[in-house]
Amino acid sequence: MELTEAKQKFIEAWGKLGSEWGINRTMAQIHALLLISPDALTTEEIMETLSISRGNANMTLRDLIGWGLIEKQHKAGERKEYFYADKDTWNIARQVAKERRKRELDPVLKVLDEISKVEGDPKDPEFATFTKSVGDINKLARNVDKTLDTMLKAEESWFWGSIFKMFK
Repeated sequence: MELTEAKQKFIEAWGKLGSEWGINRTMAQIHALLLISPDALTTEEIMETLSISRGNANMTLRDLIGWGLIEKQHKAGERKEYFYADKDTWNIARQVAKERRKRELDPVLKVLDEISKVEGDPKDPEFATFTKSVGDINKLARNVDKTLDTMLKAEESWFWGSIFKMFK
């Protein structure tokens, strides 16, 4: 397989994976392109490589910046904006975890805290089932939150070493 074909396959696979994780396919494809590019790319280069519109490229680049996955760079004497992705996979994993926590887990924890304060008769089967289910989900969500907190603060080798110890 030639490098050009391998790059295209990677971009397509990353896009498919991203869409399965609930991330826009184009967002994942632009991220993939920037991950495998040794130099920062312009919007025009991204548009041409992925055959996407300027509007789609601009909107998606803003989203990637918002997620903290890419950064905008300027080169002296040029008006063009360049975009660069961090190549460190541990940094990427932590950043994605941080964003998903903020966008998905934090709102769920807030709702669970709210509804766990429901009042009722503990002898009522509906109330008992509801409070048990919500309590169990809240406990699980809190454990996920603690795990994410550990991951976000940890160095890569310590984190994976700790995970692998659990499976020995």
